[in-house]
Formats: sequence, structure tokens, C-alpha cells
Amino acid sequence: MAHEFVLLVDGELKTYTNYEDIPETFDNVIKFIPEIPDAPHSHEEHEEIDKWNGRLQELMKRETNGR
Repeated sequence: MAHEFVLLVDGELKTYTNYEDIPETFDNVIKFIPEIPDAPHSHEEHEEIDKWNGRLQELMKRETNGR
């Protein structure tokens, strides 16, 4: 499974598989599904997994809600 981030951008649904490709501004986050490896997780995997909530919170701050 790959990351799947679906955003409403200028009224159009756009899908991204790379978090870094998400534009700075967009209307809304529609779907946020980061790839999480199967358990057991290494220390490095736990560190990466722990970042996803903050990334979602950041995207929600960048939403323009169609303004």
C-alpha cells in the first residue's frame, strides 16, 4: 500500500501519494491515509508513524475551505 492523500484543490479532487507534493494551499482534506508498515515496527518506523498526526494537523491549518 502507498500513501493516499485526497484533497479538494480549486474545486477538483486531486490524489497525492507523496506528502511533499501536496500544495501549500487547497480547499479541503478529503482523505488522509499514510502508509503504515505491518507490525512489529522498528524504532525508526515508530518515529515515522508518530509524525503523521502532526502532518495531518498541519494540513488542516492550510485548508482554505474553498475561500
